[in-house]
Amino acid sequence: MKNASFGVLLALQFLTRIPIPIAVPWTPDTRRWAVRVYPLVGLMIGSVLTLIAFAMQNVPAPITALAVLSVWVALTGGLHLDGVMDIADALGSNQPLARRWEIMKDPQIGSFAMLALVFLLAWKAVLLWALLAYQAPLWWLLIVPGLGRWAGVALLVLTPCAQQKGLAWSWQQSLSAQDVALALLPLAFIALLAPAALLMWLTVIVFVVLVRWAMMRLFNGINGDMVGATIEGGELWLLILVWSWWQFATVSPPGI
Repeated sequence: MKNASFGVLLALQFLTRIPIPIAVPWTPDTRRWAVRVYPLVGLMIGSVLTLIAFAMQNVPAPITALAVLSVWVALTGGLHLDGVMDIADALGSNQPLARRWEIMKDPQIGSFAMLALVFLLAWKAVLLWALLAYQAPLWWLLIVPGLGRWAGVALLVLTPCAQQKGLAWSWQQSLSAQDVALALLPLAFIALLAPAALLMWLTVIVFVVLVRWAMMRLFNGINGDMVGATIEGGELWLLILVWSWWQFATVSPPGI
């Protein structure tokens, strides 16, 4: 039980900007438990976002969408956005594999990184705006951050690291497919209340398979940046999916 508690704290320290001034032991057991509760932390983030959206339901949709996205980024500290930017710079360079890895490690930000950041946040904002304007039930906002973090767990556990060093490789040594399954448990309860969540999970599996194939082909493996980018990409993938459902299910949606 102690390792489980430390795992929750470790996950919060890694995935959020919530100040937790506690030195958590860095052991295989705490790392395993941290990964298992990644989606639970995502649900916590989603709960905050859902409460904000609910409290601002009488505010114009564009303002509510921007407020939700701002809190979303603030809670996570933009941690995973860095991975998206590094990969964008590496791929945008059109360089050989060794050079792409050098670019990913370069702390300087290139034009492709900035473009990726702008378009990612723009798409998230517009999709949030659309869903809020359509008055879609807010359960989707609860589950998207949770499933996005489960996608990161699945990629981390089921994809070999490109190099036997770094944070992702260190985590990977403690993990197994069982941890991927256990990480899904918090989300399973949501599926009982909203059966559509099961279909969302199946589409996330497709997303992880595609990302895994792409990272193996383009980089011969993964690193921590790719796990973070998978979380961001998974969230965007799910927002597009939910918007598509609601777009076709709504006969006369309110104008945006």
